Amino acid sequence: MAGAGDDGRRESSWPWPPDGPPDNALHSLGMEFTTITAGEVVGRLLVTATCCQPFKVLGGGVSALMAEAAASIGGYIASGYRRVAGVQLSINHIRPAHLGETVQAKAKPIQLGRTIQVWEVQIWRIDPSTSECKHLVSTARVTLLCNLPTPEDLKHYEQGFIKKHAKL
Repeated sequence: MAGAGDDGRRESSWPWPPDGPPDNALHSLGMEFTTITAGEVVGRLLVTATCCQPFKVLGGGVSALMAEAAASIGGYIASGYRRVAGVQLSINHIRPAHLGETVQAKAKPIQLGRTIQVWEVQIWRIDPSTSECKHLVSTARVTLLCNLPTPEDLKHYEQGFIKKHAKL
């Protein structure tokens, strides 16, 4: 079996390299982050068949994943690079994004507390002729628990993330 050790157990690639993508699931769907700061996280995704429901529109679960990941990445930085966990996600789907369109998620903090953070995320369809946000697709509110310590075995990931994304 591919990826299996001598004893037949599946080897894990976790944790991925610190110089890897900020979110593996979204990276596998093709999302690219263009801004990663404590005050804003922005990423774009081309709506492909992989992230569509049978009616050729962006699946709501993908929008939810985009929202929670963008908020969590920003929350991680805003908390001083402490581990965060999403404790509540509320998302409203306003308009569809169709197969072949590009969407942009923009996450901004509403409240940055020591224990709880609240982020608003808007997902927009992008106008292909101007690259500007054209139609609101979804809006989400994400609540994060942000006072969690980073496990010792992930400290190397934390340091690599800080080095790589401090430039964006």
